[in-house]
Amino acid sequence: MNITEPMFLALTALVDEPRHGYGIVQEVSGLSGGRVQLKIGTLYGVLDRLAAEELVELDREEVLRGRLRRYYRLTDKGAEALRQEADRVTRTAALATSRLRARNTALGGTA
Repeated sequence: MNITEPMFLALTALVDEPRHGYGIVQEVSGLSGGRVQLKIGTLYGVLDRLAAEELVELDREEVLRGRLRRYYRLTDKGAEALRQEADRVTRTAALATSRLRARNTALGGTA
């Protein structure tokens, strides 16, 4: 499965506790320093895909002020997928950093 950045951040948002949709949106915004602002429609598309892959699951539902609020939690499979993706991103970033240092050195700069 190809994990997009919104999927990666949604999984990360669920690591410590179950969250409802708006809670996930807020957590993703905080995790990304405000760079990623998920729209609710986009979020539920992401959650549907993650649920279909069994990376997240419904934790509970509650009614608040007459509105249904669904809470999602990270599954063990989701935690493993997130760990693997984090490792992949780390390796890719290390490779890019190494190549940039080599380029800088080749151009006569300092490492």
